[in-house]
Formats: sequence, structure tokens, C-alpha cells
Amino acid sequence: MRVLVIEDDEELAETIGVGLRRRSMAVDLAFDGPAGLEKAQLNRYDVIVLDRDLPGLHGDRVCAEVVAGGGEGRILMLTAAAAIGDRVEGLALGADDYLPKPFAFAELAARIQALGRRAHPAVAPVLRHGDLELDVARHRVRRAGRPLDPGPKEFGVLEVLLAAAGRVVSAEELLERVWDDQADPVTTAVKVTVSRLRRRLGDLPVIETVARFGYRIGSDRTAPDRSAPDQTEPDSV
Repeated sequence: MRVLVIEDDEELAETIGVGLRRRSMAVDLAFDGPAGLEKAQLNRYDVIVLDRDLPGLHGDRVCAEVVAGGGEGRILMLTAAAAIGDRVEGLALGADDYLPKPFAFAELAARIQALGRRAHPAVAPVLRHGDLELDVARHRVRRAGRPLDPGPKEFGVLEVLLAAAGRVVSAEELLERVWDDQADPVTTAVKVTVSRLRRRLGDLPVIETVARFGYRIGSDRTAPDRSAPDQTEPDSV
């Protein structure tokens, strides 16, 4: 999932970015209205976290411009104002959710994940292929009932491939969806990450390379269902 955080409090924005990246999200930051609007118009985001009181261009204007431009990303507005009227105004401009400051990071992350699922055609919160299971909310991967511990980028790549349900996903799309704007577009990061992910997943190949086109999750014949019942408690935050 790729997220844009537009927040003029740079320390808060950086803190949010670090926390979301630990949950395998690609995060871009902007610290004023004009910079945030420019990023939102240039890149495709699943969710935009938008502070309402921004310098240079008010958050309401940014929201209205993004919605008018047909952006597919869901908008979560942040504000220090807790009045019902302020929330209603933000939602009326096209925001999808509203969170008053101060807020708990766990709630912010949960709302972002929920909005991300709504940004595309409905995707199950738990993605499965044969004996492979990825739980987005709990940030957990299992194969044949055995817990795996993928790195943030490996988790992100696997999530995109499983959600694609057999569709070929290009390296460019993976770079756009899983990495942020700090990524070098000519890097071999995607190839290296897929290679590490394959090793982590073990025997019986799951990820296929389609020459000149990209990667996809293979047919069910390559991954027989041997999954065990789920008895693990949710991860603590």
C-alpha cells in the first residue's frame, strides 16, 4: 500500500512515516499544501493522510483539488478541531474519514488499512493461495501453518501479488506500490526483494517470473493447501 502524509508538523509527519513503513507501507511525506497537492497529482496513492490546517494551501483546498482531479486514493483528514461541524465540512469536501488530533497511532494505522482496502476492488483482509496465507491487519504471513517473518518490502510485494490473484504484475507497478519516492527507478530492488521472498517461502514455488512482463502468483497446483488452523493471538501494537 502506498500512502501520502501531508502534515506541516514535520516531527509528527516523520513519526507517522516511520510507523507506517514498519507496517510495510510505502510512505511519501509533504509538509505544506502546495507540495502535498503536487505529489497527490503526480503519483498514485491508496490513501492520503491530510492535515486540514496546512500552510500555503489549506487542507480543504487540497482535498477538493484531489477529488476534482479524479484521484482514486482515499482521503483521511486530520485536524486539531474536534467540533462536529468541522468534521462534517471535511467529509462534505470529499474526505473519506476524519480523525481529530491528538490520536493513537494504532487507530490511525487501522483506519489507513481500512481505507486502503476500499481504494481498489474489494480485497479480503486475509489473502490466501494454497497453503500460503497473508493477514494484512495482523501483519502476518504463514505457509503450511508455519509463521514466516518477511521484511517490510517482502511483505508488501507478496501482498500486491496475492491481491492480483494471478494477474501479472510488472516490476514498475511493484516499485510504485511498495516503494516510496525515495526509490531509484532503475534499481534492482524489486528483483532482489522477490529473490529473498522466494527463499523465505521455501520449497514448492509460488511466485512465477513472466519473462519481459513481471511476476505473478502461480496456479494452485504449485501450492497445495496444507494450512493449519489459526490459533495465534493478534499482534500487539
